[in-house]
Amino acid sequence: MRAVVQRVRSARVLVGDEVVGAIGQGLLVLLGVAPTDTVAQVHWLADKVVGLRIFADADGKMNRGVAEIGGGVLVVSQFTLYGDCRKGRRPSFVGAAAPEIAEPLYEAFLNGVRALGIPVAAGRFGALMQVELVNDGPVTLIIDAH
Repeated sequence: MRAVVQRVRSARVLVGDEVVGAIGQGLLVLLGVAPTDTVAQVHWLADKVVGLRIFADADGKMNRGVAEIGGGVLVVSQFTLYGDCRKGRRPSFVGAAAPEIAEPLYEAFLNGVRALGIPVAAGRFGALMQVELVNDGPVTLIIDAH
């Protein structure tokens, strides 16, 4: 399981002209699932993301988590995080889980973050989406749960 986590001032996901998920200040998580990922990795990653201390404290240091700032988490499924670009010009996506494996783990991640008391918004699994965000910092982290 792989997550690209961005600290944002705001973010939203659209499918066509419909806003399907939006948050103010918080974290945008682009989530990729590999075929061998497990529910244990989902819980580890949800805990890791929610526990990240990447928001500024009173001294301007990254020392506060998303819960401490009253933020939300917007999660967007993104199989292209497992795109392999080492050969040729067209990425291979054989490292990404098939939808029947990925979707339940994606949903489990959403529920894992919710279980930690964080407001969650989400994209629409498998849809063509447009993601709009205001990256704060910018702060962007890549987390692999392997």
